[in-house]
Amino acid sequence: MQRLFSTFANGWPGFGLLLQRLVTAIALFYNAIEQLGAPATGLMVPEMAGAVLGLFLLTGLWTPVVGALVAVVEVWVALSGTGDIWIPIILAVMAGTLAMIGPGAWSIDARLFGRKHIAG
Repeated sequence: MQRLFSTFANGWPGFGLLLQRLVTAIALFYNAIEQLGAPATGLMVPEMAGAVLGLFLLTGLWTPVVGALVAVVEVWVALSGTGDIWIPIILAVMAGTLAMIGPGAWSIDARLFGRKHIAG
C-alpha cells in the first residue's frame, strides 16, 4: 500500500478524505437497504456487494482496491438500465477518486501501511 501513496493526507485534506469515505459508504448502505425493501430484481447482488465494500471504505481498509471495485459495481448498476442512473454514476466517481487519492491519515490503511516512527 505504501508503494501506492508516498504519504497519507493529514489535517484538512485527511479530514476531507474521511468525509468522502463516510458519505460514499453511507450512500452505498442506503442503496442496499432501499433494495431490500423493493421487489426482487437483478440489482440485489451488486447493491449488497456495494454495501459490503462500503464497510471497507468506511474504515479505510484496502481503499485503492475497494474503491476500484465499488466503481465497477456502480457502473454495472448504472448500465443495468433500471431506475435513476445518476446516483450510481456519482458513487462510481466518488469511489474512483478515493481509489486514486487514497484513504487519508485517518484510516486503517494509514495505520497498517503508513510510515512508522522509530523511537530511539
